[in-house]
Amino acid sequence: VQVDIPLQEVVLENSLVQLFSPAYSLLLPCQSSLADWVRFASKKAGGSSKNVGGKSPGRRYGFKKTDGNFVHAGNILATQRLMRWQPGAHVGIGTNNTLYALEDGIVRFTKEVYVPAPRSSETFKVITKLPTGTVLYKTFINVVPNKQEGKFKLVGMF
Repeated sequence: VQVDIPLQEVVLENSLVQLFSPAYSLLLPCQSSLADWVRFASKKAGGSSKNVGGKSPGRRYGFKKTDGNFVHAGNILATQRLMRWQPGAHVGIGTNNTLYALEDGIVRFTKEVYVPAPRSSETFKVITKLPTGTVLYKTFINVVPNKQEGKFKLVGMF
């Protein structure tokens, strides 16, 4: 059965298709929208990266006063991360293992025989594995105070 469609309606229909082609193409089952939208693999442009971790300055650990130097109370004698030097006479130790002078005086470095406590963990871990007769030495930093000639503090009258 043939149906005659007037020419004006065909022209009007074609102009509407061109006007609403995106919406009209979704309604038509014969046209595929996959052909219009093909996605290829792509890589985003990357920036450059640098290894910046190893350029930090040193921490300035070490002894600040040498043997024979005069120091005042509170002067820092040595800074250390681990216990490289032990506090000796008239020397205090801070929370970060910093050694400082408790009195005015002259700095002296001495090496002394180290005997750990018999039941300490260091004895079981280190000392028992050493050969018998081994002597351990540790470096101590001491401050020899100045003589107080005629200087005293009156504590109290009894």
